[in-house]
Amino acid sequence: MMSFAASIALAVSLALSGQTAAAAPQITVVTMPAAQTVEEYVRDYFADTPIMIEVARCESHFKQFDKDGSVHRGVVNDQDVGVMQVNEHYHLAVADKLGLDLYSIQGNLAYAKYLYEKEGTQPWSSSSPCWKKSSVYKKELALSK
Repeated sequence: MMSFAASIALAVSLALSGQTAAAAPQITVVTMPAAQTVEEYVRDYFADTPIMIEVARCESHFKQFDKDGSVHRGVVNDQDVGVMQVNEHYHLAVADKLGLDLYSIQGNLAYAKYLYEKEGTQPWSSSSPCWKKSSVYKKELALSK
């Protein structure tokens, strides 16, 4: 369910872009309160899809930015960015078309949710040895049988 503030933001965005609500993708971007940690924000954002919380834990240890203020990048692939380690090479153009900034925590999470809704956890399969050990995954696996 979209928050009131997000609904207003979407309406204003649509009005300025000339799109109708039916043509706009259903993506919710929620502003992170200043006193909230990245981990708390991720846990709130993905409360309805807890496996994505585990993906964030495994991918970035809940880091959106490094100590120097730059966006957190992957160790193995420096094109993986942010808390959800979304790969710029494969996803930047689509994120831009959706109006999502992969370098902000809001855009990074919104794009990850969009990607999860299309492809499930497959885009994060390289970190699956980590998140598949979680009780969340084991519970989901048991429920699917």
